[in-house]
Amino acid sequence: MKSGQKESLDEYEVNPFTMIILPYQYGSKTFSRIYEFEDDYISPLKPIDIIKKSCQYFGSSYEGRKDGARDLTGITHKVPIIIDPHNSIYFLPTTSPSNPNCIWVSHEHVLNHKKIDSRHTYVTFRNKQSITLPVSFRSFENQLLRTALLKTRMMERMKETERRAVYLFQGPKYSQNSSAGMVSEIYKD
Repeated sequence: MKSGQKESLDEYEVNPFTMIILPYQYGSKTFSRIYEFEDDYISPLKPIDIIKKSCQYFGSSYEGRKDGARDLTGITHKVPIIIDPHNSIYFLPTTSPSNPNCIWVSHEHVLNHKKIDSRHTYVTFRNKQSITLPVSFRSFENQLLRTALLKTRMMERMKETERRAVYLFQGPKYSQNSSAGMVSEIYKD
C-alpha cells in the first residue's frame, strides 16, 4: 500500500473510512498501522486494542460483539466483529485475534482479492490501493464469506425489528409495506 505521511495517534476509533489495521513493530512493542481511505496512521495501541476500544465507542464491549456474532452465525473461531451496524462497519480478523500478528480488515472496503501463493493473498481496496496479506486465499475468502453472513443476519434482524415496531405502532395495514413505504406512510398520518 502507498504510504502517505504517517501521523501518530494516541487515540483512534475505527470509522467508515478505516480499511485495515495491521500490527506494526516499533522496537520491542507492537503498535498499529492504520490505513484509511485517504490517510494512514500509526497508533501505540495493538490492533486488537483498537478493535476493543472501537466497540466500546459504539456502545458495546468486544466480548459482547463477539458473543452476538457467534449467536447470529454459529461461527466459533476467528469471529468477525460488528463495530457499528448502522454505518456498516464490520471487521474480520485474518488469524486468531489473540495472535499478535492478527490483521483486521474492513469487509466494506475490500474490492477484490486474488491468490499469490499458498500463504499470501493480494487484496485490493475500494480506493484501488492494494496490499499482500500473509493469509491463504482460502482462509481470507472464508473470512469474507463469514463476515457477509454476519452482515446479512444483522440486517435481517434490524429489518424485522423495524417491521415489528411499525406493526406495533401503526397496526396490520402497514406491516406488509416495504421499509421505504412504511416510513412514507407513517409521515402521511
